[in-house]
Amino acid sequence: MPSETQVLVLGGGPGGYAAAFAAADLGLAVTLVDDAPNPGGVCLYRGCIPSKTLLHVARLLREAEEAREIGIAFGKPRIDLGKLRDHKQDVVQKLTGGLGQLARQRKITYVQGRGRFIDAHTLAVRKADGSEADVPFGNAIIATGSLPRSLDVLTGFEDLVWDSTAALELREVPKRLLVVGGGYIGVELASVYLALGSEVTLVEVTPGLLPGADPDLVRPLLQRLRGGARLLFETSVVALERQGDGLLATLRGKDGKEESFSCDRLLASVGRAPQTAGIGLEAIGLRPDRQGFLPVDAQRRTRLGHIYAIGDIAGQPMLAHKASYEGRIAAEAIAGLPSAYDPRAIPAVVFTDPEIAWTGLSEQEATAQGIEVQVGRFPWAASGRAASMGRADGLTKIIAERATGRVIGVGISGPGAGELIAEGTLAIEMGAVAEDVARTIHPHPTLSETIMEAAEGVLGHATHYYGR
Repeated sequence: MPSETQVLVLGGGPGGYAAAFAAADLGLAVTLVDDAPNPGGVCLYRGCIPSKTLLHVARLLREAEEAREIGIAFGKPRIDLGKLRDHKQDVVQKLTGGLGQLARQRKITYVQGRGRFIDAHTLAVRKADGSEADVPFGNAIIATGSLPRSLDVLTGFEDLVWDSTAALELREVPKRLLVVGGGYIGVELASVYLALGSEVTLVEVTPGLLPGADPDLVRPLLQRLRGGARLLFETSVVALERQGDGLLATLRGKDGKEESFSCDRLLASVGRAPQTAGIGLEAIGLRPDRQGFLPVDAQRRTRLGHIYAIGDIAGQPMLAHKASYEGRIAAEAIAGLPSAYDPRAIPAVVFTDPEIAWTGLSEQEATAQGIEVQVGRFPWAASGRAASMGRADGLTKIIAERATGRVIGVGISGPGAGELIAEGTLAIEMGAVAEDVARTIHPHPTLSETIMEAAEGVLGHATHYYGR
């Protein structure tokens, strides 16, 4: 344990380790505290990386089945659940081990344990061996992330109810799985278990999947999921009771009618809450706002000028890449650099099949803000590359401000949308107009051409699509 550290980072997720690495690269003495053996946080140990590993497997299973349509038939897949779990864990261990090595190379003091503030310049750490020690610090960055939310109706059924962490442990493939929540986590994990063989029913309290995303981007995913899962919108779970080794759920629709539904397991994916409890905020006089977030300024400073907050506890969107960006801002601010959090666009990706990605303003958000827009849509049915892949169900759209032509939003639905959306984010950050994107030569035949042609659509002409 160091006698004193210039920068104390509490939490080793994508925000915490990015902040620690950036501060160390700037020549500051850094101590990073987390309860895992290596940096990585929820995202790497129990979130982003395990889920994407399983989603990759789900995509392989679907592609093998769909290959029949082009004359290639495989036998029925045999799933070795134990080997699949080992593969997932190998990926996690390789990446977390790599982060541990990077921390050591940067001379960062890594302390495995749970930390809580005891005053404005001291963190008490209960280490993995049960001992406790104090770490004095000059500056601190709080990056404790978030926890899955739950519902009161689920209390008492914890042995049969999964959160995202339990679902990613892949203990079993239930015959009947009830997924509660149609946001990012719900649709991704529903896709995984559907591909692995579960009968999936998904209930969502709003009128559709992925609230906040434009409906035309969600439509291809909705159609695919309806091919194998039962989707119930404007529906909620109002009661649970045990039924043998499973659950009997009472579902209530928008018309007030109720139905009973039997399932073997229930996956609750109703969002996440900032993890601010138990870290000693009361000892330093910091209090979360009504949404549970710590208020911060453009440098991510809290009300105490030497204590910063980043990531899920610092406000929406609760995304790993936003946390990493904030971590670098905070580290640079501590080092005295003129750095500020001021992104024009933060991309969001849902890693289902098809993937859905958007950045900047959605069409709905632009309309709500009273911005008059020109929208260019390019359906992938007109893309040669998409046709060669057998994936004509995608869509690329560009939202431009009508008065200036400036690109203010991009949305993509289709395979690889998460890779393609970075170009849209760069266009918004650089203040590009639709003509800049349309006149940039894109390689043929690629899916990236759909961005160029969507931009041409804003201008009134797309080579491979005639839109009135």
